[in-house]
Amino acid sequence: MAELTWRAHGGARRSTRAWRVRTSAVLVAAVVLAVLVVPPLAHLDEQAVELAVKLQPPSWTHPFGTDGVGRDLLLRCVYGLRVSLLVGVIAAVVATVIGTAVGALAGAVGGWTDRVVMRLVDVFSSVPHLLLGIFIVAMFRPGVWPVVVSVALTHWLSTARIVRAEVLSLRSRPYIDAAVSAGSSRWRIAVRHLLPGVLPQAALAAVLMVPHAIWHESALSFLGLGLPAHRTSLGTLVQSARGSLLAGGWWPTLFPGLFIIVPTLAIAGLAGAWRERLNPRRRSELML
Repeated sequence: MAELTWRAHGGARRSTRAWRVRTSAVLVAAVVLAVLVVPPLAHLDEQAVELAVKLQPPSWTHPFGTDGVGRDLLLRCVYGLRVSLLVGVIAAVVATVIGTAVGALAGAVGGWTDRVVMRLVDVFSSVPHLLLGIFIVAMFRPGVWPVVVSVALTHWLSTARIVRAEVLSLRSRPYIDAAVSAGSSRWRIAVRHLLPGVLPQAALAAVLMVPHAIWHESALSFLGLGLPAHRTSLGTLVQSARGSLLAGGWWPTLFPGLFIIVPTLAIAGLAGAWRERLNPRRRSELML
């Protein structure tokens, strides 16, 4: 009886997990379709001002309503998601490259190099990401590239730790000992054996980093330190909606906020499923 109950619980967990993965996949596909297809086909200016319909609630004409100067919020949210997602992907890729290089160097070389590099990682990790990001963007004019640099320089630390741990694990494998016995150089071992072994974990770290990068950009833009106010992004949309909220308009704040939360949770859900597939122990537990 206990075994049957355990198997029933296992089946329920697998069913819930499959439903979550399918939902995340549908949401991610909808996001990609929206940012790639809707703006080119719309032929509309998301900055077009129509004072006659300013701060209108959601309707058939404007499903998300309009903002304080009559701009369509649905179109602005799609354009904002497009910009925020672009910033997040670029920043995640740059941060992953930096973290992979640092982690691989520390794990492959070892010794004092490993100790010095990881102590530097600990030092940077002790500073809150948002505080360090504000310090970085404050040195430049508001724009896309300062935000990308800020996110990349504050989010490579976890990737470095993951890659270093994976490299240390790979170094203990028998085929690495065989390569050393065969006279392979340290550089050849790193390029031919260690780097391909850490690429799946690095790619997963990049995907998991995209939601964090979008949240980081939104926070900086909301504070007025990220993208300029005239550049549509999810953060600038929420920042510009404060006046509308005081005037009784809840929709200029709600819908950009949902566009921040829902896509990032969908991306995180798919990345979580990928992480479970890369973890054999976790995968065996799910099969029970």
